[in-house]
Amino acid sequence: MFVIYPGIALLDLAGPLQVLSWAREPGTDQLGYHTRILSHHGGRVPSDTLVEVDSDAIASCRTSDIDTLIVIGGDGVYAAARDADFVASIALLASMSRRVCSVCSGSYLLARAGLLHERRAVTHWEDADILKRDFPSILLEIDPIYIKDGHVWTSAGVTAGIDMSIAIVAEDLGREAALERAQSLVTYMVRPGGQSQFSPALERQKLDRDGRFEALHEWIADNLRENLSVEQLAGFESMSIRNFHRVYIDTMGMTPARAVASIRMERARDMLETSSTRIKSVAYTCGFRSEEQMRRTFLRVLGLSPTEYRNRFQLVD
Repeated sequence: MFVIYPGIALLDLAGPLQVLSWAREPGTDQLGYHTRILSHHGGRVPSDTLVEVDSDAIASCRTSDIDTLIVIGGDGVYAAARDADFVASIALLASMSRRVCSVCSGSYLLARAGLLHERRAVTHWEDADILKRDFPSILLEIDPIYIKDGHVWTSAGVTAGIDMSIAIVAEDLGREAALERAQSLVTYMVRPGGQSQFSPALERQKLDRDGRFEALHEWIADNLRENLSVEQLAGFESMSIRNFHRVYIDTMGMTPARAVASIRMERARDMLETSSTRIKSVAYTCGFRSEEQMRRTFLRVLGLSPTEYRNRFQLVD
């Protein structure tokens, strides 16, 4: 069951709806889920685009056995949360559901319905301050793309709802079914919930708006086994060390050394998640001086050793 209201973000609904509507029992054509869209009063509900969404009234849902309830996010969430009857209806639906979820700012409605008290939860980073201010009992985390705490799942914005939905398919129907959905949607990979909703690569692109160092960053990623000293980086840019260091910091807001370390970490995390490569080999491939240096870096940045990170987030058997 999907719960919507005026002003939902259309992609917050469309992504998870597509995943769950297409999901099949492994090796069969049997649907894994029967989907339905509910709103307070039913009828056509406006989204944040030109598209309106048909829905049934929540009162028409007479079942007492809901598998998965997903509350959608959007700019209209705060107005919807002021409707006490609507919030009460969400709480009632949740009490009949095996699993309760939110996409993006839909977490605000779950919180208003009393479903996130003292639970770990995540929301889109733009809505995090409001959620924390209004519901301080929530154990709010900013970084993950989705969190499962008991039977309650919350996710960050837009595409994170797809990631959460694929994880739900994996839990219910198995990894093979989840990978099929990911492949059909042409997603890059099945992402674990602990991945950050903040992409370091995207952040670099935002800071480097004119693409001044785009080629350099690509070169760094292709040559991680090299020392990648500031002398090498400056040489790549055909600049003096002093001038390169100054211009890079002015553009990127960080030192070149910190940028190299970030790119090494990105590659190491990706390898630990998506391959069975030995940790020592991961360290070598990513340019760490030793396995121990990579371990210390992971503990400092993530609070997890590489082994712990792989055990938690590895996507391959």
